Amino acid sequence: MWRNSRSFSSKLRLSSSSPNPSITTSISTFYRHVGVGRRPLYPYSSSLYSSLSSSPSSSDPIRLGFSNSHGFRVFSSVADPSSLDSAPVVSRAREAVDLARHYGRCYWELSKARLSMLVVATSGTGFVLGSGSTMDLGGLCWTCAGTMMVAASANSLNQVFEIKNDAKMKRTHRRPLPSGRITSAHAITWATSVGLIGTAMLATKTNILAAGLAASNLILYAFVYTPLKQIHPVNTWVGAIVGAIPPLLGWAAASGQISLNAMILPAALYFWQIPHFMALAYLCRDDYAAGGYKMYSLADASGQRTAAVALRNCLYLVPLGFLAYDWGITSGWFCLESSILTLAISATAFSFYRHCTMQKARRMFHASLLYLPVFMSGLLFHRLLDNEQTMEEDSSKRMLDDLVQEDRYIAQKNKTEQSRGVAQSRPPVAYASVAPFPFLPVPLYADS
Repeated sequence: MWRNSRSFSSKLRLSSSSPNPSITTSISTFYRHVGVGRRPLYPYSSSLYSSLSSSPSSSDPIRLGFSNSHGFRVFSSVADPSSLDSAPVVSRAREAVDLARHYGRCYWELSKARLSMLVVATSGTGFVLGSGSTMDLGGLCWTCAGTMMVAASANSLNQVFEIKNDAKMKRTHRRPLPSGRITSAHAITWATSVGLIGTAMLATKTNILAAGLAASNLILYAFVYTPLKQIHPVNTWVGAIVGAIPPLLGWAAASGQISLNAMILPAALYFWQIPHFMALAYLCRDDYAAGGYKMYSLADASGQRTAAVALRNCLYLVPLGFLAYDWGITSGWFCLESSILTLAISATAFSFYRHCTMQKARRMFHASLLYLPVFMSGLLFHRLLDNEQTMEEDSSKRMLDDLVQEDRYIAQKNKTEQSRGVAQSRPPVAYASVAPFPFLPVPLYADS
């Protein structure tokens, strides 16, 4: 079998006595454009090149093939020399696609897309809670899109200001700016553009209050929280305020105002972020120290104070379910579910407090990742609509009125029975004591 193929290839080489230079040049150009090197692709590519270098007419198509083990020629494709002129166009299109893919990935990483989508989720939850019984789907979409753009801008500016710090940390040195995949000027242009577009979108499609909250949050994150990370450990609490604003933004976009009921989800996000960041700072404290960040856990070698702060803020989450039920936001089932969920994350924080190890901190971190989506899902599932709140208020009012009427009835009945009892307890006046004995005084009876 191998003997047959070699003989067939030798025949092909012998038959190619006068190759055409133009065809050879065209084939070389074709290989260069499609990215194939000069090394043969198949075991019989030497015979293939010999057959292609033979002298066919310029109008004949070029058949790409090779001899198989049985000595039969197999054609893989047919190429027309005239089609080789479109190779530069294909190459330019491929370069454009690669360039778009490169910058798209850079923008994705600059925006911290997964973190930004979590911010969008909290903002959307706030919008749904603030909508009541009628929800504007278009307004929800515009709110989520504007929040996504503003969050992407804030995260991009955060990386622009922290290029040198990110280059020193293992988990951040491959980001677009430290790795040199994109320039700082390009990143600033991207951040400024999406930030302005997102704020303008919220201002025109929702209301000025939501746009103002978005702009203030961007400034607080990029220009206060980011430099504060290298100055003082209080940056964790400032970052918690930043994370608590998006649900308030969503509520304001839906209702146009901020009420007491709107503070439930922001309060949950604020208190939740402290144990979440404390666990993260403890797990990555060596990395934060290398990056030059002033985190609370760096001044706590034993980890005891870090765990105590995390446990305290977990306990602050306990009353939120009761407040949501008492303020008429959710049904009573959410009160029960929220209590169980909060006790679960508090148990992991207490375990970390008792034994400050990496394993316990990682468990608390994973529990914090589970807490937030479950809490927000419970709020949405058990929320009371306007008509349900009205019905509940009416039923409560009716119950109160019934109790008042019943109390009045009981009081009136007691008064009547009392008056009747006094009248019956008085003995009849002896009229004879008046007539026969006029010198005796008329008897007086005290009310009993």
